[in-house]
Amino acid sequence: MGRPHVLLLPFPAQGHVKPLMEFAHRLAEEGFMVTFVNTDFIHSCIVKSLPENFTSKYSGRIRLASIPDGVDSLEGRWNFEEVSYGFLHIMPKFLEELILKINKEEKEKITFVILDGMIGTLLSVAVKLEIKRAVFWPASAWFLAIFRKIPLLLASGVIDENGFWKSDTPIKLSEKSPALDPAHLCWMSLRNSGMNSLLFQYFHKCVETIKNVDHIVCNSFTKLERPFLEVISGAVPIGPLVSANHSNHQPSSFWWEDWSCLDWLDQWPAGSVVYVAQGSVTFLNRHQIDELALGLELTGRPFLWVCRPGVMDKADPLYPEGFVDRISRRGLIVGWAPQQEVLAHPSVACFLTHCGWNSTLEGLSNGVPMLCWPYIFDQAQNQTYIVQVWKVGLSLTQGCDKLVTKEEIKSKLDALLSDHGIKERVLELKKQGEKSMMEGGDSFTRFHDFVSVIKGEL
Repeated sequence: MGRPHVLLLPFPAQGHVKPLMEFAHRLAEEGFMVTFVNTDFIHSCIVKSLPENFTSKYSGRIRLASIPDGVDSLEGRWNFEEVSYGFLHIMPKFLEELILKINKEEKEKITFVILDGMIGTLLSVAVKLEIKRAVFWPASAWFLAIFRKIPLLLASGVIDENGFWKSDTPIKLSEKSPALDPAHLCWMSLRNSGMNSLLFQYFHKCVETIKNVDHIVCNSFTKLERPFLEVISGAVPIGPLVSANHSNHQPSSFWWEDWSCLDWLDQWPAGSVVYVAQGSVTFLNRHQIDELALGLELTGRPFLWVCRPGVMDKADPLYPEGFVDRISRRGLIVGWAPQQEVLAHPSVACFLTHCGWNSTLEGLSNGVPMLCWPYIFDQAQNQTYIVQVWKVGLSLTQGCDKLVTKEEIKSKLDALLSDHGIKERVLELKKQGEKSMMEGGDSFTRFHDFVSVIKGEL
């Protein structure tokens, strides 16, 4: 029969591909054959970003594959209507063809399918082919709890058919859960009511397709999100899914990673460098780039700033006149960085972050205090966790013109780095995450129980 063979398929976004690839590596370590499927476009980005002569210790156990998504233009990839059409009407056909081809031509047939919950509609393919299946959830359990409540919220009239909350009252799913501003709901984040409604309708479809799935693998751990994990039927917390190998390239980054920044970090004392990275989808206008640059300069601290290609309104960023020369001795700007390795470096003092769930877990897992600057999707909700619930960071405040000023950036960085309580709390969460992943820990046990499920032993 050969090795058990699992097919993994993430939602086509950086924050979804990365944790699922880490999960793939852990399955490979357990002896599984893994086919990791991206869309053609994402696959090409990943292949281009890999170092020359890339080899992986998982070669022969993790195979990359791709299928079309029906989106023909770069502009179309920023149009959720076009993207979601591909999920619903284009990708199922090609996913089915790929599985049938593999199962016809190869000895190690696909016996289990794990799909990102954000493309849960593709589970219909596994159902049709009678293959065992599960869902992978790359965001917080809190977000999943709200996500799965959509039918109830609709039926009770709390939200309308477009997902709009009918009250300004903060959302609380239970007495133990934190309050959430309705404006921070994921599907309300696109700053366009029509697109928000479209996103909500798509989420509603996904809820219906994953509601009867027996196992939802969560990138979280029980001590971090107990109130929500306990109420989600089928939740399997196996996180935090952060790389344990700080020198291993993974085929999951959409951009080339500048590993030389680790050598630059080596020259600085422990706990001295401000790390700035705002994820894969944040866009800043010229004025905001100026304020961020000047705010970092005002701190007088060394900083590493990841300013990815396209961060400034899809164009190359332009910095204030003379800025690059003035900070050349204590500042480094790179296009993309190996973030997990950066956050694990002892010279890093804090993390100015967009609050994506991966970045949040990586900050916690390395005991790094966070300064929050959310942009879209679940990021404002994650900020609530960081600032109000776990109390391991602070938030930046926008002015009336939606601008975060240089003075605000300097002030909050100073406050964050002088708050010893924040540092103590984030180190405690780091310890709890490490315990969960150790033999006998909750995530360790849940992962190995799920491995037995895939093998058909449970």
